Amino acid sequence: MTPSPKAEVVCALACASTDGPAGQLILWGRCTLLVFGVWILYILKLNYTTEECDTRKMHYVDPDRVKRAQAYAQQVLQKECRPKFAKTSMALLFEHRYSMDLPPFVQKAPTASEAEYKYDPPFGFRKFSSKVQSLLEMLPEHNFPEHLKAKSCRRCVVIGSGGILHGLELGHALNQFDVVIRLNSAPVEGYSEHVGNKTTIRMTYPEGAPLSDLEYYSNDLFVAVLFKSVDLNWLQAMVKNETLPFWMRIFFWKQVAERIPLQPKHFRILNPVIIKETAFDILQYSEPRSRFWGRDKNVPTIGVIAVVLATHLCDEVSLAGFGYDLSQPRTPLHYFDNQCMAAMNWQTMHNVSTETEFLLRLIREGVVKDLSGGIHCEF
Repeated sequence: MTPSPKAEVVCALACASTDGPAGQLILWGRCTLLVFGVWILYILKLNYTTEECDTRKMHYVDPDRVKRAQAYAQQVLQKECRPKFAKTSMALLFEHRYSMDLPPFVQKAPTASEAEYKYDPPFGFRKFSSKVQSLLEMLPEHNFPEHLKAKSCRRCVVIGSGGILHGLELGHALNQFDVVIRLNSAPVEGYSEHVGNKTTIRMTYPEGAPLSDLEYYSNDLFVAVLFKSVDLNWLQAMVKNETLPFWMRIFFWKQVAERIPLQPKHFRILNPVIIKETAFDILQYSEPRSRFWGRDKNVPTIGVIAVVLATHLCDEVSLAGFGYDLSQPRTPLHYFDNQCMAAMNWQTMHNVSTETEFLLRLIREGVVKDLSGGIHCEF
């Protein structure tokens, strides 16, 4: 799930009007207390609504299904790769709603005439152009790595966190893809049999970044998805290997990584136009409105954003570990913990049914392949 910027919004509203230094000090104190209150309530809500499942009983997979899934994955890999297939298919399917020439990562700070400047994060960088420019100056590279661009036809796999992955033993097949995209803190350590151990891209936002150094490899790309202004401060601290000040940490809804053990050349910023295009054009969500509290349900999940990103990066795209079966509330939500599927009923950021319909359409039209069968099983 993606983050809620509630504390940051409340603080901004609470401190919007001040008169003189004394008044500013009083209001800042009230603002700080308010932020702490919102943060504590949000954490309590998360703890209260998370039901635990007994994964020892839930992770049984029919051996015949395991064999079929593995055979299907190998079948996908053994077919001849089709150059530009994913982009061309998306353009045919969505016409003017999908841009074939979008750069996947931010190359430069937006100007007032560009799409990135119209919206606030995560759909753009309105009011943050100078901040983005400063961050880009710290990053020596802004494109896809040359050794990957040089390959004439690339296959991507986007690996979700779904409990459906556990037991399929697809790790060996997933490692054979040219580009492996992993999401948020979904672990490799201890689960390589099911999810592989190759990572090309770790795509996440601050609260979702793995806390353990073991989940980062020296050649990984860390692709940052920025949802709020303080996310830029966090990313800058990670690139410079500095500690983020405590007063900034209160704006995150959960603990964030204190360091990312990668060199600056391995960091990228996801192009927010990809999020905008995914949300407003492809999924046809309403554009953001000014609200005192929360958001409209118009922010795509990291997983769906990653699938669209993959169509810009690779010639062919597969996915694994996707699909929320809300009719089975006692099944594991993730392959790596004991959280139940029922937890998805409490989230308020994402339109799960619309996203499922979108992915189902991509699979049925042959644009992407579902290796674990969580959205639509073809094996």
